[in-house]
Amino acid sequence: MSKLVDSPTLRHWLHDGAEIALFDVREAGQFGAAHLFYGISLPYSRLELDISRLAPRRTVRLVLCDDDQRIALRAAERLLALGYTNVHVLAGGIRQWQEGGLPVFAGTNVPAKAFGELVQQTCHTPAVDAPTLAAMLQRGDDVMVLDGRPLNEYRKLTIPGAVCCPNGELGYRVHEIVRNPATTIVVSGDGRSGGIIGAQTLINLGLPNPVMALENGIRGWYLAELEPEHGSSRRYPEQLSEAAKGAARKGSRQIAKDFGIREVDALTLSGWQAANQQSVFLCDVRTPAEFAADSLAGAQSAPGGQLVQATDQYVGVRHARIVLFDNDGIRAPLVASWLQQSGHQVWVLRGGLQCGLPLRKAGKVKALTTVLPLTSVDELAAGLAERRLRVLDVRNSMAYRRAHIPDTVWGIRPHLPDLAAFADGCDVVLAGDDDGVVALVAQEWRAGNPDAAAITLSQLIGGFDAWTAAQLPTASTPALPADADCIDFLYFVHDRLDGDNDAARQYLQWEAGLPAQLDPQERAAFHLPPMA
Repeated sequence: MSKLVDSPTLRHWLHDGAEIALFDVREAGQFGAAHLFYGISLPYSRLELDISRLAPRRTVRLVLCDDDQRIALRAAERLLALGYTNVHVLAGGIRQWQEGGLPVFAGTNVPAKAFGELVQQTCHTPAVDAPTLAAMLQRGDDVMVLDGRPLNEYRKLTIPGAVCCPNGELGYRVHEIVRNPATTIVVSGDGRSGGIIGAQTLINLGLPNPVMALENGIRGWYLAELEPEHGSSRRYPEQLSEAAKGAARKGSRQIAKDFGIREVDALTLSGWQAANQQSVFLCDVRTPAEFAADSLAGAQSAPGGQLVQATDQYVGVRHARIVLFDNDGIRAPLVASWLQQSGHQVWVLRGGLQCGLPLRKAGKVKALTTVLPLTSVDELAAGLAERRLRVLDVRNSMAYRRAHIPDTVWGIRPHLPDLAAFADGCDVVLAGDDDGVVALVAQEWRAGNPDAAAITLSQLIGGFDAWTAAQLPTASTPALPADADCIDFLYFVHDRLDGDNDAARQYLQWEAGLPAQLDPQERAAFHLPPMA
């Protein structure tokens, strides 16, 4: 049985040095509007699908929270059924936390964003504003812009002429990209923190080049009314010369020495995992493509730049052990230096991919699912025409607004209609784009409507994509579901790069203002060097 924990006790737990997993089980939009500083987003709609990755040790001290504890109590029941033994629920939810005068934070990846701002304050990372950079590019100055975001974000829009090199790859590949020590390097991020961390990484490596962050990143470019580039394909070189790799290795070793990065051998790591006394997260910091080709058993793909700037998406337990590795010992120490300064317990795996631990077996691990009867597109079309089938669309709300099967209704796990009333004498087909999510909706709906056992629930084969592939008609409802019902959509950030300058400006002000919101304990949890 789960136990209630009051706000003062939870606040003490968060700073007592022992392991704790604090999961906010509301949907993404609700989480982004207001959450606890150390809260990890684990939406109830995906609870069983993501919990083992975010909290692998089932005896970990675990606290669930929501607005008013109702969804959290349901989530606690599910985790207890999965074998988690130390589950608590925040009494009264976040509303009671706020009523007690305790702060909440808007946005996502808040600790990492606040850390980026503190890095700038501590290290005085040089920056260049968008108009000045545009003038440098226009004059043809010897300047190289490196976009430190993942490739998918870079392709949407970037600074004209920029080369995609995600932050986790910067220290590894910069010597291959920039050969002239006189070339000015400008690192661009999405907003403020990405450019700061990327530029400071190169500065910490001791590059002779002038290095700067693009102030306010791609959003600052937008706010200066400068035209971005779309659909770019320039990216870092896959192969490194021996000279470039040697320079990268030398810099990485110096970083490891400067920051006192610890190593752990395979035998010790295996002992930690077997003892199961503290959570262990094994993270492959190479690119997703490298991870897909080969990795260690039990490791997760955590590209270095994303791991630093969105740690809470990969590590769900505060004060856990984080073990990083790559294939040649160059990238992992660079990433470890930032995680260590962020306040995490981090080690680099000696030998990395070649440490002797078992490699991951080929094949995709199947998510937790419940087998449902399957309905084909043709069967659904016929059933709708004959009015004997109804459809519940369980994709995200914005996808539903853009296009869905006509005469369907949208719903997600914490926001479902009454099954019998919805079915209205028909059988029901669930249309989704994730089999695990569909299965969890079916479980939830059945559990909440035991009197509707006669209604058959099935899953549309191939989901909405199969319907459109068959060139069957679709409907669009830009205002439905209503904004208030779109609890899975994060309005806080959605339009900041869609030409809405007010949204972009608000986001940058939020990012820059995070350090001022920290209390002394939260600030002290970071381990940055003394103010320069």
